Amino acid sequence: MSLLAQIQEDIKSALRSGERLKLTTLRILLSAIKKREKDTRQEITEDAILAIIEKQIQLRKEAAKLYQAADRLELFEKENEEAKILHRYLPEKLGEVELTKIIEKIISKIDAETIQDMGQVMAELKSQSQGSVDMKQASGIVRKLLSE
Repeated sequence: MSLLAQIQEDIKSALRSGERLKLTTLRILLSAIKKREKDTRQEITEDAILAIIEKQIQLRKEAAKLYQAADRLELFEKENEEAKILHRYLPEKLGEVELTKIIEKIISKIDAETIQDMGQVMAELKSQSQGSVDMKQASGIVRKLLSE
C-alpha cells in the first residue's frame, strides 16, 4: 500500500473512531500533499510525500517551541502530539554507524577528498536515502570524514 493510500485509510479510521486530533492532523497533511500535486501538475512520488511529512513535523516542532516559550502548555502538548502522529509515517532513521558506512561508500564512489566535495556527497546521499537519513546528522559526519 502506498503512503498516500495509507494516509487516506488512516483518515477514514480516525473518522470512524472519533480521533479528532489525528483526523485534523492527517487532513492537513493530505491537503499539503494535494497542494504540491496541484502546484507541480504531476503525480506526487513517495519521496516527495516523505519530504512533506518531514516539513510538517518541523513546523509542528517550531510551533511547539514557541508555545512553550509563551507558557501555553496545552498548545505545546497539542503540537507535540501532532508531530508524533506524523512521525509514524516516516521510515526508521539510520543509526550513526550505518550512516557512516554509507557515507564512506559514497565518498569513495565519487572520489570526494575535500570539504568542497561535500555538496556532491550530500546530494548522492539524499538520492539514496529516501527519508531514512537525518540530513543534519549526515552533514556532520560528512564534514568530519572530509576534513580528515
